[in-house]
Amino acid sequence: MAKKSLIQREMKRRILNKKYSSLRKFLKGKIDKVSSLDERWKIRKNLQSLPRNSSPSRQRRRCFLTGRSRANYRDFGLSRHLLREMAHSCLLPGVTKSSW
Repeated sequence: MAKKSLIQREMKRRILNKKYSSLRKFLKGKIDKVSSLDERWKIRKNLQSLPRNSSPSRQRRRCFLTGRSRANYRDFGLSRHLLREMAHSCLLPGVTKSSW
């Protein structure tokens, strides 16, 4: 189980991302349309003044049961060891253990 503080930090990042996503998208689109280098620098400065945690690249994918941040499968939203346990106990439809 992940620490609750780490899970709360991720939730804070998600909230900040939603809050600033429209402004970030607007500024990035504006950079492409401007031809002057000075104007680009001003827009880039405005973009850099946004909170760091509002960037979508700072978010981590976490297991929704345990909060584990590593070895997650996107299709299931589970970490590797929970995926294995649930597949062995037939809780995931269509997933079978492969043997060769």
